[in-house]
Amino acid sequence: MHIRFIRTLLFGLIMLLMSATSFAQIGVTITIGPPPLPVYDQPLCPGDGYIWTPGYWAYDYDIDDYYWVPGTWVLAPEAGFLWTPGWWGWGGSAFIFHEGYWGPLVGFYGGINYGFGYFGVGFQGGRWDGGHFFYNRSVTNVNITEIHNVYNTTIVNNTTVNRISYNGGNGGISARPTTEEESTAHERHVAPVADQTQHAQEARANPQQRASVNRGKPPVAATPKPGAFKDRGVAEARSAGGPYTPPAGGNQPRTENNSARPSTPTHVRDLPAAERPAAPNTGNPKLDQKYQQQQEKLYAQQEKERQNVAQQQEKEDQKLAKQNTSVAQKQQQEQHHQQQTQQLQQKHQQQRQQLQQRQPPPRPSKPPK
Repeated sequence: MHIRFIRTLLFGLIMLLMSATSFAQIGVTITIGPPPLPVYDQPLCPGDGYIWTPGYWAYDYDIDDYYWVPGTWVLAPEAGFLWTPGWWGWGGSAFIFHEGYWGPLVGFYGGINYGFGYFGVGFQGGRWDGGHFFYNRSVTNVNITEIHNVYNTTIVNNTTVNRISYNGGNGGISARPTTEEESTAHERHVAPVADQTQHAQEARANPQQRASVNRGKPPVAATPKPGAFKDRGVAEARSAGGPYTPPAGGNQPRTENNSARPSTPTHVRDLPAAERPAAPNTGNPKLDQKYQQQQEKLYAQQEKERQNVAQQQEKEDQKLAKQNTSVAQKQQQEQHHQQQTQQLQQKHQQQRQQLQQRQPPPRPSKPPK
C-alpha cells in the first residue's frame, strides 16, 4: 500500500515537472511596441572611467509587461571600449530586442534618440584618447573639480522632440544601419558586464518600474551606479515621453516558439572568442611589462577554464544522448548548462574589471580639440 502511494506520488511529481518545463518553452510574440522614452536628468558621473549607458524599456515575459531599466554609469570593461545601447525593432511579425554590447566602436542602435550623447547615430558624450576617457561637458553631467579630462563640443539634439523608443513597425523610427555600422556588429565586442545584468534584474523585480504601473513615468529613471536604486543621486522621471496606455490583459500575447526573446548562449562553446587584452600604456615601460604579464596570465587562465567547462558540458550532453532520458531531464540539463555558461561569463568579466581597477590610469594625453 505504501509502495503504491509512493509510486503514485513520484509519477505526479514527474508529470508536474514535465508540464512546468514544457510551459517554459512557450513564449510570447510582442506585437505592441514599448512606451516612449521618459524625460529625466542624468545623474552626476561617479568617477573617471565610467561610461554612460542610457535607460531602456525591457520586457518581462512572465507578466507580459514592459519595465524600465534605469540609465546608469558603468565602468568600461576595457580601455578604449564604448557602449552600443540595446534597441527594439520590428521583425516583421513581432518586436525583437537587440541586446547592447561593448566594443571599440559604437554600432547601430536603431536610430533611437536616447539622449546624453546617444542621439541616434554614434556617441557624442565623450571619447578615448591615449587610453584615457574624455567627457564632453555639453552633454554629460561631470564634476570638473574631480574629473579634469573634459572638453566642450556643442551637439544639436532633438531629445525633447522625439521620444520614440523602437525602430520600424507602426510609428517607429525608420533608420537603417550603414555599411560601417553593420560591420561594427560583427567585430570584436563584449556582452553587458555583470553589474549591468544585475541592474536589469533589480529593475525587473520592482513593480513600480512596470509600464502598466507608472504609465511611462518610472520612479527610478536613472542611477549614479548600477543597482543604486536607493542612492540619493537617483533621478526620477520628470515626465513620460508621451501618452501610453497598456493594453488590457497585458500585451495580448500569442503562444508560440519565442524566437524573439534574448537569451544567454546555452553552452560555453557558443560564446564569442575571447580577445587578447590591449597592451597597457602607463608611460612607465617596467610597469607596462608587469601589467602585460598579469593580463596574459589572466587571459590564459580564463581560456583554460573555458575549455574545461566546454569539454565537461560536451561529455554530459553525449552521456545524456546515450541514455533513455525524458524530455524534462534533457531540458533540465540545458537550463543547467545555460546558467553555468552565464556564471562563467560574468565571472571572467568581473576578473578583468578587477585587474583593470588595480592598474594605475594610463598616461594622460592632451584633450581632443
